Amino acid sequence: MPYLAYTVSMADRNADKRSLDDDPLADLADLVLNLGRLIRARTPAGPEVVSLTETERHVMRVVDLFPGSSPSEIAARTHLQRTNVSTALRALEFKSMVTRTSTSGRGIAVTPTQLAADNLRTLRAAWSRELSTTLGDDLADVRRCNKLLSSIERHFVEA
Repeated sequence: MPYLAYTVSMADRNADKRSLDDDPLADLADLVLNLGRLIRARTPAGPEVVSLTETERHVMRVVDLFPGSSPSEIAARTHLQRTNVSTALRALEFKSMVTRTSTSGRGIAVTPTQLAADNLRTLRAAWSRELSTTLGDDLADVRRCNKLLSSIERHFVEA
C-alpha cells in the first residue's frame, strides 16, 4: 500500500474512531449490555431462586409483561425463533414458571405462575439491595432513567 493511501486510510479510521468514541447512543447500548451482565453475575442462586437460561429469561420477561400471549406473539416480541421459544416454554413449564392453556380454536395462552411471581419478587429485592449500595436514596434520577429505558424496551418489544 502506498504511504499516502496508508495515511489517508489511517486518517479515515481515526475519524471513524472519533465518531465511535463520541456516540452517546452507542455508549448507552454498551453500558446497558454490560450492566445487565454484571447484575446477572450478582443475582442470587440457590434453592430460593429458580435458575433460568438466557432464552428462558427473555421468554419470562415477555410472559410477565404480556400475560396470556401466544407462543407466536412471544417469539415476535423476543425476536427469537419459534422453535427456541417452544423449547424455552417446555422448560419453563417443567420448572413450574408458566402455564399454557388452550384458547378458542387452536390457540395457546401462556401465563406466569405464582412461583414465577415469587421468583421475580425475590430477584427484584436482591437487585434493589445491590443497586441501593451504589445509588443510595436519591431515586429521582433512577426514576428518570427507568422511564427512558422502559421507552427503549417498549420500542424493541413492540417493533
